[in-house]
Amino acid sequence: MEGGGFGFPFGGEPDEIMRGLREFAEAQAESVQEAQREQFATLTLNTAVELTAAALKQLQPQGGVDEQAIALRDAMRVLFPEAVALVSAARQGFMREG
Repeated sequence: MEGGGFGFPFGGEPDEIMRGLREFAEAQAESVQEAQREQFATLTLNTAVELTAAALKQLQPQGGVDEQAIALRDAMRVLFPEAVALVSAARQGFMREG
């Protein structure tokens, strides 16, 4: 028979083939995990932006320009920490290593 030892038809020792298959499977699993982390991070960033925009659209500031600016700033004081928490979670998703 052609091939490697023990008459194994694919060439190489069975242990070597199993080790190669295991390494390939591990590399594929890491690739999938990285893609999932990036997808989670992207979705989280998009959610932060969409929630902030939706909340700001709900505002109907009254008065002059200065009063409206104050109202928007007050709203951002509430919204910003929430957006930062979501962005932080997304960043951890991007930065995390296997």
